[in-house]
Amino acid sequence: MAVSGCGLLCKYVLIIFNILFGLLGIAMFGLGLWLRFSSSTGGFFNIDFNTRQFVIGVTVLILIGAVMVIISAFGDYGACSENKTALRVFYFSVGLLAIAVILAGILAYFYSDKVGDEMSAFYTTVYTKYVNKEDPGLSVTLKIFHNALHCCGIGGALEPFARDTCPSTKGFLDALSIPACPKVIHKLFKTRAPVVLGLLIGTGVLMFVTMACSRVLMKHIRKYESAPKHYN
Repeated sequence: MAVSGCGLLCKYVLIIFNILFGLLGIAMFGLGLWLRFSSSTGGFFNIDFNTRQFVIGVTVLILIGAVMVIISAFGDYGACSENKTALRVFYFSVGLLAIAVILAGILAYFYSDKVGDEMSAFYTTVYTKYVNKEDPGLSVTLKIFHNALHCCGIGGALEPFARDTCPSTKGFLDALSIPACPKVIHKLFKTRAPVVLGLLIGTGVLMFVTMACSRVLMKHIRKYESAPKHYN
């Protein structure tokens, strides 16, 4: 079976989108599992990592990553094999996820202070557990936070307990200018709430575009199947 024109274009758009979507999902899922099994399972050795913010953050990463991987698998299979059933599953699944993403953006905008508090508490938990146990998995997570936000620790400046995870500096004075991460996180969610809203709404719109592409591809498949066959 082969489609042409707009159907073929939509097929390629779906394949590319789902490859990128799946890779992002794998990254989130892997990071969530890494955090979970490098830290929370320390409970087997009588170490308690089950603070509410930490558990919620890790669970959200794992669940969203898994959902993204599953949706991308249906989308890629449906597009590559031109399978209408798989495309329908992708269509409805990505639609629900798009609505959830947009709602998350709206909630993050109107409750930016609360979201900032939760994210700050999540960071503080990761930082505290790293300082107490020197967990390599948490070291990677701290480096992601520190380099993305250009901050370090809960005291800022010359952070003594997690210095190896802090952003590189050019000298003593540059190191003194590095702020504490909880303050940066609070400021980020307070001042950049419209940007976060825009990014999440834009992501939701992109998902709706892929829904439209899957719809167009399904119509082209139906037309191909219903077209009269020519025999030699």
